[in-house]
Amino acid sequence: NQEALTHVGQPNLNQALTQMVPSFQAQSQGTDMASFSLSARLRGVSPNHTLVMVNGKRRHGNSILQVINGAFGGSAAPSIDLIPPDIVQRIEILQDGAAAQYGSDAIAGVINVVLKKQVGETRVNLEAGQTREGDGEVLSAGINHGFALGDDGFLNLTAEYRDRGETNRAGPDTLRVPHPRVTQHIGDADAKDAYLWLNGGVGLGAGELYWFGGYSRREGSSYGFFRSAGDGRTVPDLYPNGFLPNIVTTVEDASLAVGYRAPINDTWDWDLSLNHGRNRFGFHESHSVNVSWWYEPNGTGIYGTSPTSADTGTLKYDQTVLNLDVRGSVDIGNSEPLSLAFGGEYRQENYAIEAGDPVSYTYGRTNNPAIPIFNQNGGFAAPGIQGFPGFSPNEEVDKGRHNYALYADAETRFGGKFLVGGALRFEDYSDFGTTTTGKLSLRYDFTDAFALRATYSTGFRAPGVQQLFYSQRSTNIDPATGLLADTLTARQDSAVTRAFGIDPLKDETSKSAAIGMTWRPNDHASLTVDLYRIDIDDRIIFSSNIAPEIIGTDSLPCNATNSNCPIRAILQPFGVAQAQFFTNAIDTRTTGLDIVGEYGTEAGGGRLDLTALLHWGTTEVTDRRSQSPILTPAQLFDDSQVTLVERGQPSAHHVLQGVWSRGKWDWTLRANYYGSVAGEGFTPGYRQVWDGATLFDAAVGWNLSDKVRVMVGADNLLDTYPDKWNATYAFPFPQLGFTYGWETLPFGINGTYLYGKVHLKF
Repeated sequence: NQEALTHVGQPNLNQALTQMVPSFQAQSQGTDMASFSLSARLRGVSPNHTLVMVNGKRRHGNSILQVINGAFGGSAAPSIDLIPPDIVQRIEILQDGAAAQYGSDAIAGVINVVLKKQVGETRVNLEAGQTREGDGEVLSAGINHGFALGDDGFLNLTAEYRDRGETNRAGPDTLRVPHPRVTQHIGDADAKDAYLWLNGGVGLGAGELYWFGGYSRREGSSYGFFRSAGDGRTVPDLYPNGFLPNIVTTVEDASLAVGYRAPINDTWDWDLSLNHGRNRFGFHESHSVNVSWWYEPNGTGIYGTSPTSADTGTLKYDQTVLNLDVRGSVDIGNSEPLSLAFGGEYRQENYAIEAGDPVSYTYGRTNNPAIPIFNQNGGFAAPGIQGFPGFSPNEEVDKGRHNYALYADAETRFGGKFLVGGALRFEDYSDFGTTTTGKLSLRYDFTDAFALRATYSTGFRAPGVQQLFYSQRSTNIDPATGLLADTLTARQDSAVTRAFGIDPLKDETSKSAAIGMTWRPNDHASLTVDLYRIDIDDRIIFSSNIAPEIIGTDSLPCNATNSNCPIRAILQPFGVAQAQFFTNAIDTRTTGLDIVGEYGTEAGGGRLDLTALLHWGTTEVTDRRSQSPILTPAQLFDDSQVTLVERGQPSAHHVLQGVWSRGKWDWTLRANYYGSVAGEGFTPGYRQVWDGATLFDAAVGWNLSDKVRVMVGADNLLDTYPDKWNATYAFPFPQLGFTYGWETLPFGINGTYLYGKVHLKF
């Protein structure tokens, strides 16, 4: 609720929830364009398996995919941090498989953000903070006001602005520059966020006309990988000391839901709503160059010129949802009536990629691969602007799909103690056919204080339209050499995937089971324990980076004509060093245990509230397979990718919190424990383990009056950082400046965050 959010120092919902929900794990940082769309997940599976709702209505997803190699790779889930905290009344989280109730992407559960309704009150929230290193400055101001509309209506408005400075924890580069210096940017991106959100309703006839939604805009600046002076991707005349490409991103996110709900009689009501949402990512690169434009021959020499900035394209995602829900109860002669809900949903989704400026993607001005263009080292010049080449007409797409669903949900109690619930959902996708999913829930109340509960559910998830239609060329670091390499993220069912023999994507299926208990021994204490398992078959994942065979090896006599090199033969026409793509390559099993305990009592002349949030969870890859006659299962999804799925996020996350209030003061102390993680995606053959760590947060609040509250605090009070990358076995990444690792760091690398807040109410 609102009060819980005020005790958290983090300025966005994504990071705040990590400190209040045991199995909620948020992406701590991104890179390049991924910095502006950080994902989150429940119970250790993909963010794609958690449904996000606002006021009980499905929220739209992102247009951008997390393509960086990491535990959140391949996700395009909604960005919770694009919802301003000042509009939030409370957040409801269902941590059971709920695909049969809410839709196919609720395999791990549901996060429902409920917006404020209060009227006649204005709240102003101000915040300033920075890291102990002196960077990452945050300035935030938000105002929320509620207006009464007639006798029973309301309109609640929130405007918020946040300016977050960048952080950089890169170490000195000792390999690529004559004198060691920091060449990379590794940390939070610079971002400026603006929000305007509303929530309203007014009586109309026998029911209520309601509406809610908002507009969020984020302008950010991040960076690609450093191009050293001797690299073929740079131009000495422009950048004699090398350069770091700057990626500027503009995110626009908007939604509006309108609906009408009314009673049918004393026990039944209905709700009809139309909900539209859209997400746009626009990209612009600066401090860059198109090497092929610079070195392109013009008859007597080379052009010797190239723009150093360009628009590199736009991603778009739109979703429209029409819902009709009916609910009520029927007397079945039992001690309690049968509660029923049923309804239907129609959903339309569309995904588009728009090309950037020609200089951002072309090979020379003519874009003719038959014309040889050589870089400063005598090799073929790379096409497109640096950072990542812009989206070209070859990647352009504007496609969509639709689906409709029918569901029924029933629940009743027998003998006052035994609760039984069931749900069925039928879905029909225009591109993936039909499916029926179900859920069974049981609960037995032994006493008013103690109950056992259990659920079993099946799930189905069609590939997201982003996963179906996304493609891109990007520049990554080749883990085998430490050098920059162009990577093609190939669209599913494309020329590349067909050449490898990879089947088009199909749907995922899942089975989820959970058992648990709830105990409230008195008015001061409560305890819940839940044990769960989630099996996902045909899981959609990013493949490994598929690289060509090495010419001249003894074990594989490979030659320049590619007669013995099928991978090289496939990739060579595309001019890339490696490729990756989505595929249904694995089955996984996730098991976990969640414990939540709360206790409140009078202590020291004040009120002490204690909370313990404990989570253990592991994911196992139970099967790897490949449809390709060229790629084995271990090539398609190699051991480093298995490590990423199984060890990429901590198997334990615990939060212990105490809040002591006395008079006008309150003190908060919180400990966040993150278990160890491991990765080898950038260090083939060497699995680095980052040990678990406990981070401490502390805050003190002072209520000057009923209308003014001041709070100061520190997150990660002891300035704890992850382990550093092993300087020997992880070579050359530590020497390039990647001090703390790259693919899997659950609590980030910023260190202590110090902040002050002022809350005004009038």
